[in-house]
Amino acid sequence: MSDLSAVRVVVADDHPIWRSGLKADLGPNFHVVGEAGDADEAIDLVRSATPDLVVCDLHMPNGGGLKVARACGDDTRIVMLTVSEQERDLLDAVAAGANGYLVKSTPPDELRRELWRAARGEPVFSPALASLVLGEFRRMARAAGPTQPLSAREREVLQYVARGHTYREIGEQLFIAEKTVENHVRNILGKLHLNRRQELVRYALEHGIE
Repeated sequence: MSDLSAVRVVVADDHPIWRSGLKADLGPNFHVVGEAGDADEAIDLVRSATPDLVVCDLHMPNGGGLKVARACGDDTRIVMLTVSEQERDLLDAVAAGANGYLVKSTPPDELRRELWRAARGEPVFSPALASLVLGEFRRMARAAGPTQPLSAREREVLQYVARGHTYREIGEQLFIAEKTVENHVRNILGKLHLNRRQELVRYALEHGIE
């Protein structure tokens, strides 16, 4: 996606009124290329319209957002936009391949900012939920023990990625160039045999890297 182009979006939600409101909130930087009311319709639409981003409700007929993420997560960025603040739902969404999870109460300005980040490949999560998830995976990781072959700097970068920071923000925190952060992320993906950034986030969560 070009930085100067509008993000091409598929909106998937089984409530037409909500879809209409979301389209109005997105503004001119987002171009809705299609709408779907259930998971199967969303999957077909993603495959035909090839959007930059799918904004998807977690709970829809015919499998919900998890089915969409499993089917389309390799092909486009998936952000769950849901009323659920349950930790289990967020964990399942990340495991299915979503690289974002936001609640429907997110203010429009913040929503646009987070969806723009998601379209650029950044993981986005509602902050309160992200901290819950990190806490849960830390508890799980204590039983599993360390398995990651990462350097101290790479672990540091991964910690910031797991918290949802952009490359630029990570660079500012660590006093390194944005491009250097990107190189570290690429090296981490290679070492862990991962090929998608949302898998990197999932790895960080699963191994308790806070």
